[in-house]
Amino acid sequence: MDMIKIGKFLCELRKEQNLTQEQLGEELGVSNKTISRWETGTYLPPVEMLQLLSDKYGVSINEILSGERLEGEENYKEKAEENIKTALNKSVFTIKDQENYFHKKWLKDHRFELIVEIIVLTAIAVLGAIFYHPITIAASILCIVWFGFTYNRMRTYIEGHLYEDKKPEDDKTENE
Repeated sequence: MDMIKIGKFLCELRKEQNLTQEQLGEELGVSNKTISRWETGTYLPPVEMLQLLSDKYGVSINEILSGERLEGEENYKEKAEENIKTALNKSVFTIKDQENYFHKKWLKDHRFELIVEIIVLTAIAVLGAIFYHPITIAASILCIVWFGFTYNRMRTYIEGHLYEDKKPEDDKTENE
């Protein structure tokens, strides 16, 4: 998909309707800046907006994504296949991208807790080095176990979001 071509096509369609960017934005519930970004090819309209634009302009979503009116059934099918392949290749997060996103989100959401854990672990380690008492050794081990528990919670959160469509009942069925 050529976003510049799509943008120019959206601009042509808007002008055919004798609408300003501001008027179209009001109708769709977005700003005129958003319309401008679509028409310059900076951004592609989200899926729900593609449907509204398709209805408004009397063209198919496939034609919008092709950046031109499509004539003939063969040309239409060919462009549809090309648009689907391009959309899938460009818009899908890889599992690694999703994992990184949820990892950063979890760290951000649990920042205070992690800072407290690091401070406590450091304090216990320093006290253990200074006093070398069995209680500080036990406390150090407890902190390491707690850190492992926290890490496990983080991984559970990440994997739960990565594979959220897989329910725990599915695991039981597979193992039986």
